[in-house]
Amino acid sequence: MKANQAMVDLLGRIAAEKNATPAQIALAWLLAQKPWIVPIPGTTKLDRLDENIGAVAIELTADDLREIDSAAAQITVQGNRYPEKLEQLTGR
Repeated sequence: MKANQAMVDLLGRIAAEKNATPAQIALAWLLAQKPWIVPIPGTTKLDRLDENIGAVAIELTADDLREIDSAAAQITVQGNRYPEKLEQLTGR
C-alpha cells in the first residue's frame, strides 16, 4: 500500500477538486482512454454501485488526463490484486 500511495494521493487530490471520490476519478480516467474500454467494477453494495455510476458524469480535462498519465508513468504499482489463496481461485 505504501508503494502505491503516490497514485492514491493524486487521485484523491483530483477527486477533491471535482467533488468526487478517488474511485470515481479512476473510473472516469479509464472511460476517457478509448471508447471500447469498459471498466467493470464489482460490488455488492448499492451505495458503491451509485458511486461507480457517478463516474460517468465526471469530466476530466486534458490537463487532468495528462497529470494522471504522467504520474502513472512514474509509479510502479506494486502488490497483487488478491491475496495468494484468492488469486488461485481466479484460474490465473
